Amino acid sequence: MRRRALPMCDEGEGLRVSSSSSSSPAQLPQKPPVRRASAPLPRTDPPDARSRDASPGDPHEFVKQHVKRTPAPFGRCCGASPVRGGLQHHGQRRNTPRAAEHEPDSPDEFLLETPRNCALPRASEVMHRRHTTLREKGRRQAIRGPAYMFNERGTSLTAEEERFLDAAEYGNIPVVRKMLEESKTLNFNCVDYMGQNALQLAVGNEHLEVTELLLKKDGMARVGDALLLAISKGYVRIVEAILAHPAFAGGLRLTLSPLEQELRDDDFYAYDEDGTRFSHDVTPVILAAHCQEYEIVHILLIKGARIERPHDYFCKCCECTEKQRRDSFSHSRSRMNAYKGLASAAYLSLSSEDPVLTALELSNELARLANIETEFKNDYRKLSMQCKDFVVGVLDLCRDTEEVEAILNGDVDQNPPTELRPCLTRVKLAIKYEVKKFVAHPNCQQQLLTIWYENLPGLRQQSVGVKCLMVLGVTVGLPFLAIAYWIMPCSKLGQILRSPFMKFVAHAVSFTIFLSLLVLNASDRLEGVKNLPNETITDHPRQVFRVKTTQFSWTELLIMKWVLGMIWSECKEIWMDGPREYVMHLWNVLDFGMLSIFVASFTARLMAFLKASKAQLYVDLHVPNDDIRTASLPAEVAYFTYARIRWRPSDPQIISEGLYAIAVVLSFSRIAYILPANESFGPLQISLGRTVKDIFKFMVIFIMVFVAFMFGMFNLYSYYLGAKYNPAFTTVEESFKTLFWSIFGLSEVISVVLKYDHKFIENIGYVLYGVYNVTMVVVLLNMLIAMINSSYQEIEEDADVEWKFARAKLWLSYFDEGRTLPAPFNLVPSPKSFYYLLVRVKCCLLRLCKGKSHRHVNEQEMGMLNSRRKYDHHRANIRSREDNTVKKPIKKPTRHQKIMKRLIKRYVLKAQVDRENDEVNEGELKEIKQDISSLRYELLEEKSQATAELADLIQQLSDKFGKNAKKQP
Repeated sequence: MRRRALPMCDEGEGLRVSSSSSSSPAQLPQKPPVRRASAPLPRTDPPDARSRDASPGDPHEFVKQHVKRTPAPFGRCCGASPVRGGLQHHGQRRNTPRAAEHEPDSPDEFLLETPRNCALPRASEVMHRRHTTLREKGRRQAIRGPAYMFNERGTSLTAEEERFLDAAEYGNIPVVRKMLEESKTLNFNCVDYMGQNALQLAVGNEHLEVTELLLKKDGMARVGDALLLAISKGYVRIVEAILAHPAFAGGLRLTLSPLEQELRDDDFYAYDEDGTRFSHDVTPVILAAHCQEYEIVHILLIKGARIERPHDYFCKCCECTEKQRRDSFSHSRSRMNAYKGLASAAYLSLSSEDPVLTALELSNELARLANIETEFKNDYRKLSMQCKDFVVGVLDLCRDTEEVEAILNGDVDQNPPTELRPCLTRVKLAIKYEVKKFVAHPNCQQQLLTIWYENLPGLRQQSVGVKCLMVLGVTVGLPFLAIAYWIMPCSKLGQILRSPFMKFVAHAVSFTIFLSLLVLNASDRLEGVKNLPNETITDHPRQVFRVKTTQFSWTELLIMKWVLGMIWSECKEIWMDGPREYVMHLWNVLDFGMLSIFVASFTARLMAFLKASKAQLYVDLHVPNDDIRTASLPAEVAYFTYARIRWRPSDPQIISEGLYAIAVVLSFSRIAYILPANESFGPLQISLGRTVKDIFKFMVIFIMVFVAFMFGMFNLYSYYLGAKYNPAFTTVEESFKTLFWSIFGLSEVISVVLKYDHKFIENIGYVLYGVYNVTMVVVLLNMLIAMINSSYQEIEEDADVEWKFARAKLWLSYFDEGRTLPAPFNLVPSPKSFYYLLVRVKCCLLRLCKGKSHRHVNEQEMGMLNSRRKYDHHRANIRSREDNTVKKPIKKPTRHQKIMKRLIKRYVLKAQVDRENDEVNEGELKEIKQDISSLRYELLEEKSQATAELADLIQQLSDKFGKNAKKQP
């Protein structure tokens, strides 16, 4: 049984396990690549020559000779369960000096020295093994050939150093321990052809015991690079072992970057003599954050490591200026690496007391930098999205309403809200920074919907018909509800009217009435005007015609009241939010423009009425005739008696009518503000808004092409005024009209034809006009259609998120206290407004009185200060000694901090589970191979010890039997 197992191990060249191999434990590699530094000339020594330099107690050298057979029990050990803790032995090994006294000179000699109870291999197996050894040696020399590229000095390692590096690389713990303890000539900082020392090789192959042995040596170089390597590979236990090194005792090494460390003294973070393995600005905590190593980040944070936030991009301090001058690219990359660490979920989770707020602010900062540093736009946008995903991930782990409120409202213990309704600070911040997935998350939407139907129990579950009936009732009884709220603002009815849903209904009903007044104001002209533009019809002969046309109707007076109410509402919003925040919202700009145009229109109408009234007063005082049409009037008075066709273009009434028309269009377009409340019309309105943005982008190219052809055609035909069949292109105005309407196919080809026989001009006109139509109609218009279609598809693919985000913005505008009554009912102050005014006046007076009393007290205390200074100094010394002896009480964490700690713990656990599920098993197999490799050397050492002990025992028995035989006659 054992004899059959041995040749199988021979064909696989033993059980040598390499960290660079990707084979499974069931199919082990034949021979790993050797990473020792090569000599200037390849070795040509026979395989047996090098065996004389090693003792049988070195299993690593035994394997290199290809003569030692692995027993069957060890082969079965390789197939054992992959338990990491059970594969590595941490005990001490005793030395076997007697095993090193005699070394086999050849494989045959070794076979002769084996115990007598072990079967000898056949001669064919020995020959096959020798041929395999030669082939393997040639392949190894071919692999080691490029080593000269990395070893510029061409220095070679001694046999002892090669053996030491190999033992460190493959986890041969007994050899490493023995060489470190006994060798006097060993340079434990020697490097291989890639410039790596033993510590780097041991860490790279995850040999914890070897790393601990090497870290105990004073003067071990490149400890920092070993730490970075362990962090990059996620070796937590090795990171802990390295951080226990005295070099990290003060914590300064963790805060300095490799570049700063290099400028200070040594190559602590150096990979080799050429520099560091990673970027010069990457610190251990930044690298751990990049690799999403939660446990390592936690360990480094406890040690005092932090990631410094980069300065502002436009910072002009000496440090930033010097870095920018020295190497602008390196400065940008260092900023990018720092932001990658800051945006890491591992660092956000473990370094901040309020990770949600930190992530929201950082996402906005990264989005702003994406527009500034356009060369790294994609990287910054990716990091910004990473912060947003982190916030959504934390919100997704909430299990009850308390946790959702803690995320949406922030730390309300530090800033308690003045009203009972949640402040929703984080939701407002997310809307401002356009974190759409956070706002549209079901947990957030459910909380917002609960607040939306506040003080209206049961209405949320009612059908659409019941809600429509309630809206109709509010429409009919809105004036009575307003009166009731004025009288009883704190009653049950007042609480219902203050609910966000009722406020929305009341404002929507008020705006609908306003639009109805606009329609009603034009109803007298629906079938045509009574006065033609050339007629002047008055109520009596002495009436000035313009007095009748400039008077305000009752509908226009109601419209003015509504406009004044909306202006008052906008002023309150500007006062509460601030002008800068007010301008940031597009709908506020639209409202401001609409109301400004209404005010300008009514002002111009009022100016025209005042001038007409002044002309009427002059007629009443100075014209004695009954009919003013036959009277002689001054020109400024007679002008107001003319028909419309004789009015000046700058007449205030004409300007008022034009502005009023624009204001009416803007008023009806404001209906789109309430469309997001509906699930059917909301996505359509969002797509329309995105389309408007595309049209504005398109207008840049459109105007450029349009202006080019307009002036080109004008320069071509401006000399032929009156010599064409139509006036097209003869003036700038005609050129604009012709080219604009040609887009819609309303211009004719005859526009370029001349009455004279100037064919060259006509041909150029045909060519330019044809190119214009092809460019504008075929190319640009189709490009605009494609852009609109693309924007619509983007909205359609994520329509639910876009609609919920827009609806949340609409809801939040009604969540704040105030603005309960809509226009024009808000013009009448309620008793509650007078109460708030009195409270504010009282607070101002108390503040002034306290200020005066403080000044008086300060004057009195200044006289007593000198006499009490010595006494206070003595008491301070006593108090400081008491503080040093008595331990200060620890501040109790707030409710928000407890909830965030609970959520972050869930997030970290979920991230670790997801990472374990997503990772390929290749990493685990590699770890198992490293453990098997270390275990193999330990077993080989134990076997060599057992062999030596058995040989000693046999020798003792043979001596004893020999003595007994001599004693016998």
